[in-house]
Formats: sequence, structure tokens, C-alpha cells
Amino acid sequence: MAEISAAQVKELRERTGAGMMDCKKALNEVGGDMDKAIDYLREKGLAAAAKKEGRIAAEGVVEAYIHGGGRIGVLLEVNCETDFVANTDDFKQFTRDIALHIAAAKPLYLTKEEVPADVLEHEKNILKAQALNEGKPEKIVEKMVEGRISKYYKEVCLLEQEFVKDPDKTINDLVLEKTSKIGERIVIRRFTRYEMGEGIEKRQEDFAAEVMKEMNR
Repeated sequence: MAEISAAQVKELRERTGAGMMDCKKALNEVGGDMDKAIDYLREKGLAAAAKKEGRIAAEGVVEAYIHGGGRIGVLLEVNCETDFVANTDDFKQFTRDIALHIAAAKPLYLTKEEVPADVLEHEKNILKAQALNEGKPEKIVEKMVEGRISKYYKEVCLLEQEFVKDPDKTINDLVLEKTSKIGERIVIRRFTRYEMGEGIEKRQEDFAAEVMKEMNR
């Protein structure tokens, strides 16, 4: 079996809009042939999401999730194209899963583009100082910082985060998969996460573990 590179998976994902794991599976199934992989995804109904990017998603729901007797709260707006889809159990479950993920994973921003320039610059300066303090050569520090910034995005940006119920998929993968399955454009528009006493020094508790327990009920 031909070894599938990350670059191949990335290219197929960009060309089809399918999820990362679906792209990797498709490439494995066809021995790495890009055109055959695209056909494979189309046959499976997984390559349709990209065609829906230009559609307007103005319907949807605002999901409210409260955890731990009021200790954590999430408000989340997820849009679709029709109120029919917005009222389906499938769509409602999807929005609830995303809200539960937000409660557990604590994202600060929706996308990479939303990270303020001054915050990003501050993070880069810290990462650069860390690399230099580790004794890394100046010429490779910039590349190290780029790699660590990518990791930072995965920690703080919702769409870049690994889904807490299935770490093989990012939240963006879930959106693309749901778009393909439902047949309408799905957009996570905005969210707000509240935590009781946030910013106040207090005993730390494993809220993520508690939320995961509730998600698996």
C-alpha cells in the first residue's frame, strides 16, 4: 500500500471540502491517486460540502448549555439554510455536541483569523524567547515558532480544535461532514462561554472531565 503524505491529504481536503479522515481513507483506498480519490469521495457523498460554501445560511438555532449546576454556561449560534433543517433532531444534536465541546475545551476564538494581531504577536514573542532559551540556533527559531503557533491555534480556536468525543476529527471536519450529510451549508457563527468565578483565584476542578462524562451518557 502506498504511503499517504499529509500534503496529499491536505490537497484532497482543499479540493473536495471533505473531512481529513475521509480524505486519508479515500487516498488509501485508491493507492494515492488524487483523481480517483476525488471520485471515491463524490460517490460516497462526501465531496459536496465545498460546493455549498457560497450559499447563504441565515436560519439555525441558538443553543444554550448549562453545566454543573450553573458553573459553566455556553451560548452558541449555528446557522443553516432552512428552518426545516434547523428543526431536525440531527441538527439539534450537532449544535448540542458543539456546545458541550466548547464547555469542555474552552476555545477563546472561533477561527484563526479572529485572533487579535497584538495577541498573536505577543504569543510569537514568547515562543521565540522560549526557543532561544532552549539553545536552539537562530536560523531555525522562526520555523519552530511557526510550528508552535499552529499548535496554539489548535488550542484556542474552536474550528481548529480536536473534537473532544473524537480527537481524530477537528470541529471544522465535523462542520464539513454535517454539511455533506444534511445537504445544506452549516456555519458556526459565534459563541460565548461563561465559567463561574472566571478570573478569580480559586480551587481548580477538572470541568473537562465532568463535561465528557455528561456527553457519554
